[in-house]
Amino acid sequence: MKIGICETILALNPTAQVSCSGDDVNRIEWLENTPVLANNIILAKQLELQTEEDNKIAQQESKKQSAIAKLKALGLDEEEVKAIIGI
Repeated sequence: MKIGICETILALNPTAQVSCSGDDVNRIEWLENTPVLANNIILAKQLELQTEEDNKIAQQESKKQSAIAKLKALGLDEEEVKAIIGI
């Protein structure tokens, strides 16, 4: 999942009122007297959040592959494993 600019701003300031146009930090409209955050702060946080999300997805895939290997070690064939995990 791609972490967007508005999602990033809300991670930094949960009460922020903003309008984001695409994924461009130069096209943020700050609403309701929301304090403006510097672009470098937003982009750094976006990178941090994206790295966390990517790591989470990689960890889930690793666990899935580990579970598949364990099922095969128990004697299940490819079709049985696919049936169990819903592929």
